[in-house]
Amino acid sequence: MIDFTQARRAMVDGQVRVNDVTDAALIGAMLDVPREKFVPEARAALAYIDEDLCVLEASGGKPARYLMEPMVLARLLQALEIAPSSVVLDVGCASGYSSAVLSRIAGRVVAIEEDGGLAATAKKLLRGQNVELVAAKPNAGWPAAAPYDAILVGGAVEEIPEALTDQLREGGRLAAVIRNGTAARAMLYVRSAGHISARRLFDAAIPPLPGFEAPETFVF
Repeated sequence: MIDFTQARRAMVDGQVRVNDVTDAALIGAMLDVPREKFVPEARAALAYIDEDLCVLEASGGKPARYLMEPMVLARLLQALEIAPSSVVLDVGCASGYSSAVLSRIAGRVVAIEEDGGLAATAKKLLRGQNVELVAAKPNAGWPAAAPYDAILVGGAVEEIPEALTDQLREGGRLAAVIRNGTAARAMLYVRSAGHISARRLFDAAIPPLPGFEAPETFVF
């Protein structure tokens, strides 16, 4: 039988801490949240590997969905500089693992998930936590609870729509992995004086989050 507590600690020590994640509250949250509960039972033994983990197979033209690898999630969350009073939007929360981690370091979490099955799973697993689960299109955010101190985008996207950055409060931060062809980089966006600045964080290759495809442009 797998000792998930030991596996969780090995994940944090071997994947998170060694990649310059030093935020004590974040490390504590990742040690606390049972990641194995947020993946299909058949994949529970793989819950703590250093790879993206499929939680919903592709079907009916819909792409597969994943939990991003722990190291990338941890570094994105650390870049958001989340405080105990922060209001955070978790875009594309899938089965809810990222929201569960956020619930332990933020004051309030709003989680968006468009897929009905994943949303039902997340709602069950997040019951009793300071997370509001919303069934909505992820690229529109959730203006009803804005402005947000931090926004996490839970998968690689081609672009960040203004609909999301407009929901940041002054000084608010958005972390996402932006993909351009085969290249993908973790980026941090910050609202300051009404403008959005962008800064590259690190290279990262994670599965895409549907709904953020850049519009096709006509070429003569």
